[in-house]
Amino acid sequence: MAKPLVSILTPFKNVSVYIEACIDSILKQTYTNWELLIIDDHSTDNSNKLVEKYAKLDSRIKLFKNSEEGIISGLRMAFKESSGAYITRMDSDDIMTENKLEVMVNQLEIHGKNHVALGLVKYFSHVGISDGYAKYEAWINRLTTNGTNYSEIYKECVIASPCWMLHREDLIACDAFNPNRYPEDYDLTFRFYEHGFKCIPNTELLHYWRDYSTRTSRTHEHYAQNYFLGIKLHYFLKLDYDYTRPITIWGAGFKGKAIAKSLVEQNIPFYWICDNPKKIGKDIYGQQLLPFENLKTIKNPQTIVTVANETEQQHITKYFKKLNMKPMTDYFFFC
Repeated sequence: MAKPLVSILTPFKNVSVYIEACIDSILKQTYTNWELLIIDDHSTDNSNKLVEKYAKLDSRIKLFKNSEEGIISGLRMAFKESSGAYITRMDSDDIMTENKLEVMVNQLEIHGKNHVALGLVKYFSHVGISDGYAKYEAWINRLTTNGTNYSEIYKECVIASPCWMLHREDLIACDAFNPNRYPEDYDLTFRFYEHGFKCIPNTELLHYWRDYSTRTSRTHEHYAQNYFLGIKLHYFLKLDYDYTRPITIWGAGFKGKAIAKSLVEQNIPFYWICDNPKKIGKDIYGQQLLPFENLKTIKNPQTIVTVANETEQQHITKYFKKLNMKPMTDYFFFC
């Protein structure tokens, strides 16, 4: 019996230094029934020529030029040209472990549709990994190990963009790459969550995630903090906000102010609390900042927490437990 075809979707732009290592890692896969839909997003270096060389040697590698511009349109084009029963994405500057496709296909064969196959990831860089990226790697791997990725979805993107696989029909069901909303990987993750696709726990390292100073997620405006906050609030209001309950914002830093401003613009009423005595009593956007203790006087609130300090988050979590409030129902950490 023939094994299912896996379609690998890979846009690229000006990655001549890294593209060969990426493709070589795909060619080394123990699972061999794959096709690589690789889309040149208007490269100005010799990336296209390098990929063209591979495409001439292996018919599974199918090279196209993006008719539009940007990673979303590149992914959209790759998916349109694909024919696999299973769909996965690969970043053009990263490296797969040799068994990545095999492990993910086996996961989906066992668990069936409405599931997302995942794997552990590891950052690598010739200049070393920052403390922030090391913490993110440990955090996302902890969630993936337990399959509890959605439990902290409002903090950061809980599924690594180049380390998932799912049934073709499931990707179509959640509208694939059609929304023009950035960051596109975070938006897609929210739509997996929205459709109730279960994350399959996995303890195997399947993907090496390259970090360098000109990486898109470091430099492009679409990956700036205001885009993340916009996506978080958009999906909170759509998926988890109970309109019969009042919203409370905890925290008056940059993120708290951004969320408050957006709610004001949408005419959504809210309470605003904090534990900073210098800010309590101040009026911002026509809303008075209240002491956090006022939370227990608000009837059945849903609280968005925008406090980033980890120690403070632990204290806040303890306070919610004291009030018998539950995560992802009564309170949501947005950082």
